[in-house]
Amino acid sequence: MTIKHYLQFSDFTRDEYAYIMARTTELKNRFKGYETWHPLHDRTLAMIFEKSSTRTRLSFEAGMFQLGGHAVYLNTKDTQLGRGEPVEDAAKVISRMVDIIMIRTFGQDILERFAENSRVPVINGLTNEYHPCQVLADIYTYIEERGDGVSVDAIAGKTVAWVGDANNMSYTWIQAARVLGFHLNISTPAGYALDELMIDPQDKPFFTVFERPMDACKNAHIVTTDVWTSMGFEAENEVRMAAFKEFKVSAEMMQYAAPEAVFMHCLPAHRGEEVDADVIDGEQSVVWQEAENRLHVQKAVMEYLLRGRFE
Repeated sequence: MTIKHYLQFSDFTRDEYAYIMARTTELKNRFKGYETWHPLHDRTLAMIFEKSSTRTRLSFEAGMFQLGGHAVYLNTKDTQLGRGEPVEDAAKVISRMVDIIMIRTFGQDILERFAENSRVPVINGLTNEYHPCQVLADIYTYIEERGDGVSVDAIAGKTVAWVGDANNMSYTWIQAARVLGFHLNISTPAGYALDELMIDPQDKPFFTVFERPMDACKNAHIVTTDVWTSMGFEAENEVRMAAFKEFKVSAEMMQYAAPEAVFMHCLPAHRGEEVDADVIDGEQSVVWQEAENRLHVQKAVMEYLLRGRFE
């Protein structure tokens, strides 16, 4: 049986995402209706953390429990990985003891090396380069809020504005734009632009770079941002505060977006830095729905990787 991993957004096709979105709604409805559904009974998820987390750990652990399985938390500081065991060896051992693995780490290369040596599916819980589960939750949230909660057609042809750092979220949004057929506007401060080596040439028609964030937000259906200093870049904090000062998402910036636009943030947020309080706590904000939906989209992904499609 071929093992399928979810290491970056482009690992799934549009058809697979159509299924995942519909399945997410089904699983969410079962959860809200207190309906027991245990397709992963007696299955075990290993959660490997090199980077700390709140939402990732809680959503995967609770999600696996809700699907009837069990989750094991592993912090690299408390395992042999933290003492220099080769990633390849760890993958060969851990994947013989569990059914599926989620990793939240620094370099994408670590994740890929692990997956190459794993006997079970591996999911990217976040790397420096990509954060597919978060963008999946964001897109599902838009479909739920502005579509029918099922069809990926709701985001096709729309415009997403990314304001801030060229980070793992922005590179994942670029992949998503091509796979699902929407357009991405990106505005980053000088010195924090996209790395051309990170971009697949086939993705280039699906995004436009703007110098001014106001221009990027014009007529956008989603305006989204992230903290100015991502995990692992804390030493650059003071320099980043100065470089990003014109990139705070404000009510004025949101007025440039489409009237029905929503604001998104993957959290945690720093009010008054990358976003004003009246935006993240305002009527256009869907950040809390977005956070909850990490739980449900990840359940759909785990179910799909382990059980395939339920017709």
